[in-house]
Order: sequence, then structure tokens, then C-alpha cells
Amino acid sequence: METEFTTKASPDPSHSRIAAESVSGSSRRQLLLSRMWKERYLYLLLFPGLVYFIVYKYLPMAGNMMAFQDYSAFQGFWDSEWVGLKHFERIFEDKEVLRVLWNTLYLSLLQIAFAFPVPIVLAVMLNEVRREWFKRLIQSIVYLPHFISWVVVIGMVTVFLQSEGLVNKLLHVLFGIGPVAFLQEPGSFMPLVVLEVIWKESGWGTILFLAALAAVDPSQYEAAVIDGANRWRQIWHITLPAIRSTIVILLILRLGSVLDSGFEQIFLMLNPFNKSVGDVLDTYVYVKGLTESDYSFATAVGLFKSLVGLLLIIGANRLAKRFGEEGVF
Repeated sequence: METEFTTKASPDPSHSRIAAESVSGSSRRQLLLSRMWKERYLYLLLFPGLVYFIVYKYLPMAGNMMAFQDYSAFQGFWDSEWVGLKHFERIFEDKEVLRVLWNTLYLSLLQIAFAFPVPIVLAVMLNEVRREWFKRLIQSIVYLPHFISWVVVIGMVTVFLQSEGLVNKLLHVLFGIGPVAFLQEPGSFMPLVVLEVIWKESGWGTILFLAALAAVDPSQYEAAVIDGANRWRQIWHITLPAIRSTIVILLILRLGSVLDSGFEQIFLMLNPFNKSVGDVLDTYVYVKGLTESDYSFATAVGLFKSLVGLLLIIGANRLAKRFGEEGVF
């Protein structure tokens, strides 16, 4: 007598897990689409900024292929001859590039050493002002130069520092010194650039530091007063630690643009007398690319500058995290 055994197939755990994941994935997509539809007006506000970055930041990156070609405007991107790293090797062989690179690094280090700390000091000073109306008045005054074009700033500097300008007249009246050619002296070029940056951007740079200080609990200062701490002790133990993370993040971002000295300001101040110390990578790329039509080499220099900035940001961010700070990413 034959006995028939019927077995009921048990469900496969892997199939049920995949089905559950697909269901949860579809529900997450539906939830995301529903949320995007509810917040569609916010995304609409985001759209112009997104288009700006796509058109002016991401699409132009396709032009970086010129750095690996002997680009010809008549042959175009696809028919120009590919030469590999030829133009990058030229960067380290050309003495003029090395001179311009040194000028850029030296100027950036001067700005980090002298211009970067000024907004911090200014923010701390403004935080110590107790009369609110006076504090807002000073803030408005120091913010204004940021909105003045570099063309206007350099025009003002030229008027004040020319041979018959106000500065030379004061030097002659007070000290009997003859006219000094500030704008033609190579030694005065970089100090003038740093002073212009300090005057124009320091007030605007205090915004982030003042925002960080606004989050400090006033009871900390009251407790410090009870403990007998004077104003300097309060600044050292309360104010500066409150903006330490902001200082670190801004310093990391500043190191990322260490090879970016500001084209407009430098270009407007350059003349044949100070070109040897004032020519930086930005102006050099402009001359090579647009004036001499050496597009491939100019692109290679620009790509090299961006790569160095990226490496500096990554290195500074890791160093900041090693010292216990949050970093940028």
C-alpha cells in the first residue's frame, strides 16, 4: 500500500525580505513625492539657484578637457589633439609660472595672517558694546564698504595715493617728505592689497561671528562676574570659545581658496612697475587664456589651482577633526 506524502512549501525568508524591502522602498518614494508636492513652493524658490549652479558651475567643468589637449578653436573639443599631461609638466618647468605661484601664495599668507583675524577682533569688540543703538550704528558703518565695487575702491586708492594726492600732501606738510610713488613701488603693492581687503571686507566678515556670539547664554557672563572674572577673562574663557568652531570652519574654507587672490582687485592695481610682484595665478590665466589664446595651458593652470585648493580643504578638515573640532564635512 502506497502512502502519499504531501508537503506544504514553507515561505522562503529571502523572498519575503525582498518583497518587504520593495514595499518599504515604494512607500518611501511615495512619501518623498508627497512631501515634495506639499513643499513645492519651497522647491520652486530653490530652482533659480539650482539652475545657476548647473549652468555656471557644473556645465563649464566640461571645458577642463582642454587641459589635456592642444586645443584649437577651429577644431573644437573633439577634434583637437590629445597631449595628456604635457601642459601640467609645463607648469613646473616654466619659471614664470613658479614666480606667479610664489606671488599668489605669499599674498594669500599675508591675507590669512593679517586680514583674517580682523573680523574676529572686530566682532569681539562689537560684542562688548552695551549701548544697542551705538552697536548697530558701528555695524552699519563697517558693513558699507563691502557693497562698494572694487573698481570704485581702487579708484579711491589711486586718487589718495597719486603724486598729488591727499596722502602725499599730508606727508609733505607734516614730515617734509617729497612725493612717494606708492602705486609704482613694488614693495608697497602687497601691503596695499591687504589693507584694501581689511577695509572692504572686515565688517562684512563679522556677521557670522556675531551670530555665533548671539547664541551665548548671558548667564555665563553673570556667573563669571560673580566669580570675579574681569572683561579680559570673560572674553578669553566665554567669548572666544563660543566662536572657536566658526573660526575653524572659516579658516578651512579660506585655505581652500589660498590660490585665489581675487582677480578684479589685483588686475586693477597692476601696472608695468609692480607686475613682477603683483602678477598672480588669476591674472596670469587671464593673460595666457584670453590675451595670448593659449587656452590649454591656461586651463591646466586653473585646474591645478582647483586641485590644490581641494587637497588643502581635505587636509585642513582632517587636521581640525584630529584636534576635536567638527570641521566642514
